[in-house]
Amino acid sequence: MTSPSHGRSLELYYINGQPDGMLTAEMFNWTGHVLMVPRTQLSQALARSEAGYAGIYVLLGEKEGEPLAYVGEGEDISSRIKSHDAAKDWWSMAVLVTTAGNKLNKAHVRYLEARLIEQARAVGRTRLDNGTNPLRPTLSEADVAKMEAFLENIFIILPAVRVDLFIQRTRPAPKVVPTEKAPSAEFVLETKKHGLKARAVLVDGEFVVEAGSTARLAWEGVGSEMTSYGQLHQELRNEGVLQPQGSVCVFTKNYAFKSPSAAAAVVNGRPANGTIEWKTVNGDTYKEWEAQQLNRTAATLGAA
Repeated sequence: MTSPSHGRSLELYYINGQPDGMLTAEMFNWTGHVLMVPRTQLSQALARSEAGYAGIYVLLGEKEGEPLAYVGEGEDISSRIKSHDAAKDWWSMAVLVTTAGNKLNKAHVRYLEARLIEQARAVGRTRLDNGTNPLRPTLSEADVAKMEAFLENIFIILPAVRVDLFIQRTRPAPKVVPTEKAPSAEFVLETKKHGLKARAVLVDGEFVVEAGSTARLAWEGVGSEMTSYGQLHQELRNEGVLQPQGSVCVFTKNYAFKSPSAAAAVVNGRPANGTIEWKTVNGDTYKEWEAQQLNRTAATLGAA
């Protein structure tokens, strides 16, 4: 899945005026329509016209303390979700994806369902309640292109409404070539006490720890694995991004973190201030390097 090459405009509408209630999400010049609804407001949601359209849906919740999801499709989404309301008790949120004017047909939604399940399993962040992967239906070349474009927008909208099971954070190897105008954005974190050494690079706003870097074998502290970074450490082990090798874990793939501190915490197996612990090859902390970039930008603007 490639990233879009241009900006997108997203409109969120909180139907009841509450941040944790029903909301719709739409994008300019896209026929898709996303409705996100808590299970407690399911009856109101299924009374809406778009709930009777053909589309796909995602049920979200947890079971035995772990996140769980189910991806489905239907020519009438409401009837499918009603059946799940009776048969599945673990889910607490539903996301319905349809189109204005009910333009999707059965083959379209089956294709979208198959692709979403493929993506969720490839990412491996959330366990699926689905059985085997459904086969993609046969579509014309033109319809495949339309559905892939439709999916591209879905993969932008869903993270914006805090649905992250389709986000792929592993990355191909990034290379930054330092120049006089663009200093190196490569960083190193070493923790000699535990024999750890990690390398990272800042590319397009993402802090990417490179494959081959080492991290703690387990999160430090009894019970502290329930912290968000502790959960992320375990999540990366479950996904195979962190692979145990002797007394440490090794990054098997490049992985994009949301911040230097998140990356430092996973590497060290404990909460960490990444702006201080990550350093450039010249020995500057990330914080010092960032200040240099801001000063450079200010000087450039002042000279303009």
